[in-house]
Amino acid sequence: MGIVTPGFFGKRREADPHLPPGQYETKDFPVLSAGPTPNIHEGEWEFSITNESGDVKRWSWDEFMALPIENVDTDIHCVTRWSKFDTKWRGVSLDTLFAEIETDADFTMAHSYGGYTTNVPLEDLLEGKAWVAFEFDGEPLDPEHGGPARLLVPHLYFWKSAKWVTGLTMHETDELGFWEVNGYHAYGDPWKEQRYYYDS
Repeated sequence: MGIVTPGFFGKRREADPHLPPGQYETKDFPVLSAGPTPNIHEGEWEFSITNESGDVKRWSWDEFMALPIENVDTDIHCVTRWSKFDTKWRGVSLDTLFAEIETDADFTMAHSYGGYTTNVPLEDLLEGKAWVAFEFDGEPLDPEHGGPARLLVPHLYFWKSAKWVTGLTMHETDELGFWEVNGYHAYGDPWKEQRYYYDS
């Protein structure tokens, strides 16, 4: 798959202790995608969670928008070394979505329109840590940034915040997603600089 990303410039960690190691702050919002941008109309968008028994819970766009919506102010950190502070999102908490799911599995795989996947432990999606976001900086989420909706897991490197997300599947073991199979770290903690599979 091709990668699209513009260059960026910013200040180094030494000038701002809020930056994870090896990161630079940017005021821009660089684009990094694996493959072309899917064009998903809200009327055809669907989100689902499939548990380890194969039971599926689905939400249409209208059903999703009727759920409690939260405002999220957070920093984000990309594995390509840019960080962006104080980003503002609106979305539905994964706590809300999983309230209707029966599961004993500990791991999830996020699936996107276009075929992208990424693995995230379930505990990293709950207790106010993750959302399915549909708005950025007061505007509908642009397709190039994952619109109409993307996963938002800001405490992990941003490749875990799957663009164009369409569902989660539950797994009893930690299976690897697209970038993880191709050498990225299975977990991706920016504060531990877990960029590649060999990083501790």
